[in-house]
Amino acid sequence: MTKKVVFDELGGPEVLRVEDVAVGEPGKGELRIRVDAIGLNRAEALFRAGRYFYQPSFPSAGLGYEAAGMVEAVGEGVDGFAPGDLVGSVPAFLMNEYGTYGQQAILPASAIVRRPDGIDAVTGASTWMAYTTAYGMLVEIGRIRSGDTVLITAASSSVGLAAIQIARHLGAIPIATTRTGAKKERLLQAGAAHVIATEEDDVVEQVHALTGGSGTALAVDSVAGEAIHKVATAVVPGGTLIMYGALDPVPIPMPIAADLRGRAVHWYSFFELTMDRPQLRRAEHFINAGLRAGTLSPMIDRTFDLDDVVQAHRHLESNAQIGKIVLTVRH
Repeated sequence: MTKKVVFDELGGPEVLRVEDVAVGEPGKGELRIRVDAIGLNRAEALFRAGRYFYQPSFPSAGLGYEAAGMVEAVGEGVDGFAPGDLVGSVPAFLMNEYGTYGQQAILPASAIVRRPDGIDAVTGASTWMAYTTAYGMLVEIGRIRSGDTVLITAASSSVGLAAIQIARHLGAIPIATTRTGAKKERLLQAGAAHVIATEEDDVVEQVHALTGGSGTALAVDSVAGEAIHKVATAVVPGGTLIMYGALDPVPIPMPIAADLRGRAVHWYSFFELTMDRPQLRRAEHFINAGLRAGTLSPMIDRTFDLDDVVQAHRHLESNAQIGKIVLTVRH
């Protein structure tokens, strides 16, 4: 038997519980992983609440995209992995089919990447959701170059922090936004070249002042809502706006076509990268190289024990964190 986090109804963090279940053996194309650490993501809170783009399968729905651990067993048809390998998981599956919240997890081999030597489990569990998302937006779609300016909204999130580091790694200039000045110093320490507090400063005026009046080459936005007009206007004509989330529940006011004239716009999902084998392999090599070099280094906000998953989800929804929240797993 093994511990697993499950839930039987939609709701807040209190619907989650830890129970003992039989894990079984991996099937064709699958691996069984001993989980040592689990990265929490907002997608899982939305899934638990019934506000994700697909719904949980009850009873005893599991959840979780991201984990770090060790291969315990290899299913039929799986090449390149063996028991004892240190690995991590990427979001390349649906949570109503697989999940990572537990002491052990059976996952598709296509969602498993190798963890570099010297990278601990907590760091490994904090890497793949954020950095593959940021890599896909900045490199595969945005194609940023040295000297380009990148505007990153809600930059204290794990994806925002990953985008700051990837921009710096490539020689670009990251401009971070956050609602108030409370997180400004932490974002500067994390590598942001400039920080704009959106409740205190005008985003368009600040971006134009910082770029000599031209605007930013790329903006990556997870907020949407009414503020998307200002983000779009801050992008230079010929530049790119990538939207990958909707933290603001207010619908985007329409039309926004005037704001986007001469600008490329892309609605991005991390599945675009993780379900595309060549892109995922490029991301894996890029991210592991950055981890080894130290230019990419996930910021950990706080760790919780697996048994404290309810408190961890409450902290996740508080929006007080800077960086990744991680569940650690005892065996």
